[in-house]
Amino acid sequence: MKKLLVYIKDYKKESILAPVFKLLEATFELLVPLVMAAIIDVGIPRGDTGYIVRMCLLIAALGAVGLISTVIAQYFAAKAAAGFAKNLKHALFSHIQRFSYSELDTLGTSTIITRMTSDANQVQTGVNLTLRLLLRSPFVVFGAMIMAFTVDSQAALVFVGVIPILALVVFGIMLWCIPRYKTVQAKLDRVLGITRENLTGVRVIRAFCKEEEEVSEFERRNEELASMQKFVGKVSSLLNPATYAIINIAIALLIWIGAIRVDAGLLTQGAVVALYNYMSQILVELIKLANLIITINRSIASGNRIQEVFEIQPVTNDKGDVQSALPSADTEYAVEFKNAGLRYKNAGGNALTGVDFAVNKGQVVGIIGGTGSGKTSLVNLIPRFYDATEGEVLVGGVDVKDYPAKELRAKIGVVPQKAVLFSGSIHDNMRWGQKDATDDEILEALSAAQGMDIVKRHGGLDYTIEQGGKNLSGGQRQRLTIARALVRRPEILILDDSSSALDFATDAALRKALRDLPGNPTVFIVSQRASSVQHADKIVVLEDGRVAGVGKSEELLETCEVYRQIYDSQFRKEGRLDVG
Repeated sequence: MKKLLVYIKDYKKESILAPVFKLLEATFELLVPLVMAAIIDVGIPRGDTGYIVRMCLLIAALGAVGLISTVIAQYFAAKAAAGFAKNLKHALFSHIQRFSYSELDTLGTSTIITRMTSDANQVQTGVNLTLRLLLRSPFVVFGAMIMAFTVDSQAALVFVGVIPILALVVFGIMLWCIPRYKTVQAKLDRVLGITRENLTGVRVIRAFCKEEEEVSEFERRNEELASMQKFVGKVSSLLNPATYAIINIAIALLIWIGAIRVDAGLLTQGAVVALYNYMSQILVELIKLANLIITINRSIASGNRIQEVFEIQPVTNDKGDVQSALPSADTEYAVEFKNAGLRYKNAGGNALTGVDFAVNKGQVVGIIGGTGSGKTSLVNLIPRFYDATEGEVLVGGVDVKDYPAKELRAKIGVVPQKAVLFSGSIHDNMRWGQKDATDDEILEALSAAQGMDIVKRHGGLDYTIEQGGKNLSGGQRQRLTIARALVRRPEILILDDSSSALDFATDAALRKALRDLPGNPTVFIVSQRASSVQHADKIVVLEDGRVAGVGKSEELLETCEVYRQIYDSQFRKEGRLDVG
């Protein structure tokens, strides 16, 4: 948690002024009992109305100045806390953006969302209350004790006895609660995870009539969370009654001692009232401190969870620089796999093993194989979404691990399996590929991706796309995501089964357009359709994470049993040898 405080450095002035003004307000508050004692001991016995009025005006003035001070303190504390949260969330989001798929798979989406929202907001609340109360409450507690000694040292000994007992109760409960609050947040992760699964997979759940099972599972997880929260809440709730009981016992003792000393003529009635007020101030401040500690406990637990994310270092950390990563001018290969292998974290075996082939610049390469054969894993090694755990992957003659990630991915356009679009216009989505792309460049990319009919049908590039492209069909989403990658004019284009929703005619037109792209990029087409890859310059056939064959379609029909089975299952059984 302490490491996160670096994000408040831009608000040092506010972080200092907030507690200073709070201490100023507390100082004025500590003077009020003395003024009250003066009214009781001097003004009332003498019947001096003018003196009483002056003292009352002084109390009002102290209250007004205290109010102004606390408003200023609230402003600075809120500004510092909000600024701290802004910097923290920006840093956390930037850190997460550096993660490879491996770290994202390990953490999980629901956990990341919880830590960026609920946990970050909890830490913000903790910082706000800490700036306002962490110094003020102890200052009032010890200040009231010191002021009590100025009134009567004998009666003030009650304060000396009660404060350590209160501190023991408060901090004992705090130390017990901190690890439990962390458990509560972990259970909240699980509830959010199952909620996300149910919402995203609601159609599948209904299709298999699993509503009752999922509701039961959600209720079970929710009950676990609620039970843990209630358990921690019950212990935390002991703070208020425990402090009330101790303080009220102390007040009773104080009044008893005060009455004896007043009767003996050693203490005035006003002094007893002042001592009572100081004890009441201690009660109020300790209640505030108890609630503050509860909030700080939760903030520390949340802060530690956020810190855990910061401590995860991406597997794909950059170790190169722009100059050393410049592609070799004399290499003829765009991409080379040299005995490359990949094992996912905590996996029992390799997803890829011994992948060894090279791709010339400008070639169209088809990647084909059965489900789970490693096609997507293979192309994910090129932009370093995962790092090869064995062997090497080279782009332009340079190991991808020697590239800065930004420099490497600037050369590559990726169209993933799931077509993802963002809320906004078509124009806005296309500029994800290149932020300064002109309308002509966007239209050119849309034309190559066979997406011009989408623009014409919806009235132009300003047509608004809903989140996730929900107002478009699957084929339309795929064509727009392909166009978005083409806007970048990449040196390497990866189409990861991104035309599965397209009809055969559109798919064929797309493949023809890819060969005529300006700049002659190297294209990787991942597909389970033999028709999508059969005219590629080179086809790589995968089976169980290994290369079963490399060559043109005609060669593989003669030499590769895996490719021949895929081809036959799609064409020859239907009496067709080719679909163009």
